[in-house]
Amino acid sequence: MSNKLKNFGLIGLGIIAGVAGSMQLDAIAQKNAGAPLPIEELRQLADVFGLIKTDYVEPVEDKKLLTEAISGMVASLDPHSAYLDKKAFKELREGTQGKFVGLGIEVGMEDGYVKVISPIEDTPAHKAGLKAGDLITRLDNTPVKGMTLDEAVKRMRGEPNTKITLTIARKDEDKPIVVTITRQEIRVQSVKSKVVEPGYAWVRVSQFQEPTVDDLAKKLNAIYAQEPNLKGLVLDLRNDPGGLLPGAIGVSAAFLPKDVSVVSTNGQLADSKQTFYARREYYASRSLGDPLAKLPEAAKKVPMVVLINAGSASASEIVAGALQDYKRATIMGTQSFGKGSVQTIRQLSADTAVKLTTARYYTPLGRSIQAKGIVPDMLVDEYADGDILAGMRLHEADLQKHLRNDKDKETVVSKSPMDELEEEKRLEALAKKRKPLEYGSKDDFQLAQALNHLKGQPVQLSKTAKVESKKENTINELKDEKKNGNGNGGNGVKK
Repeated sequence: MSNKLKNFGLIGLGIIAGVAGSMQLDAIAQKNAGAPLPIEELRQLADVFGLIKTDYVEPVEDKKLLTEAISGMVASLDPHSAYLDKKAFKELREGTQGKFVGLGIEVGMEDGYVKVISPIEDTPAHKAGLKAGDLITRLDNTPVKGMTLDEAVKRMRGEPNTKITLTIARKDEDKPIVVTITRQEIRVQSVKSKVVEPGYAWVRVSQFQEPTVDDLAKKLNAIYAQEPNLKGLVLDLRNDPGGLLPGAIGVSAAFLPKDVSVVSTNGQLADSKQTFYARREYYASRSLGDPLAKLPEAAKKVPMVVLINAGSASASEIVAGALQDYKRATIMGTQSFGKGSVQTIRQLSADTAVKLTTARYYTPLGRSIQAKGIVPDMLVDEYADGDILAGMRLHEADLQKHLRNDKDKETVVSKSPMDELEEEKRLEALAKKRKPLEYGSKDDFQLAQALNHLKGQPVQLSKTAKVESKKENTINELKDEKKNGNGNGGNGVKK
């Protein structure tokens, strides 16, 4: 069972993924041995390879052509399947272990520059004095303008104990700030927590890594040591892109009755047709004990709210879906991303692999999340005055070549029409003026509404949701009129 579970270790978005630990080249060869090869198509591939070698304007290495052919073939399947070269494979493994070599900053892009969203505590960047809102304009002597975020991140990463010089533009500073930072191994805590007020606690899982279940158990025990009579708990999964399947099962198991099903998967392979339960063997290494064994029994009964948004994907949706199906928690926030597929790593060589979509996953009640997402029980905007970018946030259904939801005949794609481009630009400009939201802070509106719900106080529901609800009611009324034969006269009775 342990080996089967490892083969479904990957369920996150492209950057956050996991490594199956028991994959062998022989197994791949045996699987394909009985399948006839498409000789004619392979001959065409060889012909194109030959034409490029002889006719292209300049010489191209064989390795480059074949690597790109593999990469293109895998990438054509869906947005989450990919060929992993040596560097990508290494970064993938580092990400799931919760560590990497770099500076220790969360970054984004703004006006063509790298923007510091948050320095990670006790990292080289934090010690060097970098602040949230800083704009990185140069990396060593190279201007950042014109780089993609991925290119900039790769430059900031590197070998331990190597140095990089950053040029910083900071608000209220007249001159650029130049600082040299030494790269170090960064260890990221995937779980944060605090008692926000007497009787109520907040636990955030930022991504599902190998240490996540152990980290969650430590945080929950610390909370109950401080608040033995906890009245309510908020589990924050906003902007959690997913990660390792055992982490999702373990987080769910912390709050659900023992042995209940958490998630099931289905695909072509026999190993992909499985159900995973809230048991130690599904979320903990066989060589280790049960990290959840010493949790207070009250953790399975404390009233809960789970916060999600469009950035909550994959493993996050497994946890939210399971807790929603069992009515263990109230799901609050905005609709999740909708990534309901499982990726498995198939190692090709010592340092390359293919990340392949091998199954869809389903909640305990059999719901498919793929290209649909988790719809909250209570829709709540990110800010008190509404979520001005709600209709523009990217979901799985917006991605080209996304895997369809096999439970639905068709999936509604939420892309904005081209004629709304100017409106999108206006909304983006408004959003930039807003202060970046720090989850768990006193300014966190959704957290405040979650606490209101746990206390039995009124919750400010989404303004966008109210408009959509009104539209839906109008449509249903029109359908009723048409059904009753009163669609034209408008004198029918509305039910």
